Amino acid sequence: MQHQKFKSQNTSPRQLAFFALRDVHKGSYADVALDRVLQKANLSAPDRRLMTELVYGCTRRLRTLDTLIDQLGKKKSHEQPKDLRTILHLGLYQLRYQARIPASAAVNTTVQLAKENGFAGLTGFVNGMLRNYIRCAETSIDPLRLPENPIARLGIVHSFPDWIIQVWIDQFGVAETEKLCIWMNQTPAIDLRVNPLRTSTPEVETVFQAAGFSCQRFPDLPQALRLLDNPGPIQNLPGFCEGWWSVQDSSAQLVSHFLDPQPGEVIIDACAAPGGKTTHIAELMQDLGTIWACEYTPSRLRKLQENIQRLNLNSIKICIGDSRNLPQFINSADRVLLDAPCSGLGTLHRHADARWRQTPETVQELSTLQKELISHTSTFVKNGGVLVYATCTLHPTENEAVIESFLAENANWQIEPLSINSPFFAYSTPQGWLKVLPHQHGMDGFFMARLRKTNHSG
Repeated sequence: MQHQKFKSQNTSPRQLAFFALRDVHKGSYADVALDRVLQKANLSAPDRRLMTELVYGCTRRLRTLDTLIDQLGKKKSHEQPKDLRTILHLGLYQLRYQARIPASAAVNTTVQLAKENGFAGLTGFVNGMLRNYIRCAETSIDPLRLPENPIARLGIVHSFPDWIIQVWIDQFGVAETEKLCIWMNQTPAIDLRVNPLRTSTPEVETVFQAAGFSCQRFPDLPQALRLLDNPGPIQNLPGFCEGWWSVQDSSAQLVSHFLDPQPGEVIIDACAAPGGKTTHIAELMQDLGTIWACEYTPSRLRKLQENIQRLNLNSIKICIGDSRNLPQFINSADRVLLDAPCSGLGTLHRHADARWRQTPETVQELSTLQKELISHTSTFVKNGGVLVYATCTLHPTENEAVIESFLAENANWQIEPLSINSPFFAYSTPQGWLKVLPHQHGMDGFFMARLRKTNHSG
């Protein structure tokens, strides 16, 4: 079968989505595959949106779409030719999740895709499967048949691997897990963090409204604004080049407020790239003091350096190295932020393919790394100083278990719970740490614990 190269001028958004999804199924990250195709394509804004929706949607809903193929066809999804499976995904996704696309258009364009991509002999099969789906849907019987078992049921309906569903049900119960799954399948919002050293939140709000974008404020987060429209390319928005704001989810902004850095202090951000929290810490300290941004992978620092320049910050110094081995920092910091590498189960809505990339094994590996990092970075803190441990995951092995094991081994550290008057008390738990739950709080899932080093040794 010939894989024809696409000509950028006249290729349909569905054909381009097929090219991108084919790369995803070969192992590419969804956002990388999408960007690669979009850069060569010359699409109108609505066609770009459609293509983006199809690529991210089919990637997120992979399990549901495969189950539909299993139930509607004679051959299981994994027995279909790979490219044909991708084409069927595109057709079924439009029929099931894109109410604005007429069913006839979804069927005809998918049959056309089969014809143009080497499956001319199977157009009858493609047409038959999609029409079969429509027939079932018209009788108001869901074409998707579901098992009784709540883990498999939620996994198939909302398209998550069983192990993630199990982890969430164990913590939150079935009803809350279902709400969390629904939230994780929505298109993510874009939040901005206003840079108070250059401007103010009301000023940025006014500039955005004048440019035709509406924003929403967060009562507890003075620098946060959520964009309520799709803004297009971020760097074209007013104030970006001037360093008036950065893109950062509201719950990630919460982390630096929780650290509570003060002007003149020495702060270490132990896993700094791409630098959203590092630059936020500098803003909160009025750019006075020293922030060491430590990063193991030099290539990841470019983004941080660009942001430091754009925001015009002077207090940040960069240290390339592994935070498990930086003896020069022992007993040097007033505060340490350990925003640990994690499985990202709190941000699955932002990364369409992440739910298929993580496994129980990768979580165990991350948990080992997290324990090593907290054990070493805690030595950077002066007596009486603070360490904040944060992850954007919703997995107890990477969160509660890491903190409990650290405290069990380090008698001179204790958890510092929030006071009841704190604006962030709504996120706190009886154990004293903070948990942001997306379906309850409307932002990325996060875990944070603030630990203080006491003078006595165990």
